[in-house]
Amino acid sequence: MISDCVDRTLERSAYILLSRIRVEGPMSISELSDAFGLDASTLRRQTAGALRAGPVEHTLDPDGGVAREFRITEEGERPRDEEREGNVSTLAMVLADWSDDDIAEFADYLQRFNTSIERLAGKPWPRP
Repeated sequence: MISDCVDRTLERSAYILLSRIRVEGPMSISELSDAFGLDASTLRRQTAGALRAGPVEHTLDPDGGVAREFRITEEGERPRDEEREGNVSTLAMVLADWSDDDIAEFADYLQRFNTSIERLAGKPWPRP
């Protein structure tokens, strides 16, 4: 099984949370709720665990509002980067016998698929 090939340094929800904050920058519970389509109570539980573990911290709202935003810490960068490297390595193993053209075509279709889902859900995510 593919999951047996990867040593996880983060829980899936933490990895997704950290990845989104890394791309978007600091985000409030409300922004995270909107981005993931999850209720605020679910995100409060996830962010509380991440706050205790150290990969995220609270920052003050730069606009002076009462909302606190979460940002990734240096302590959070390392395991997130390690998890990403593991994911990329596993993907490389899966695609090892694919041609460059097959990989490029698959990537194009996958991006199109994800973009269509996000568009239909009304939740596009800027991609680097």
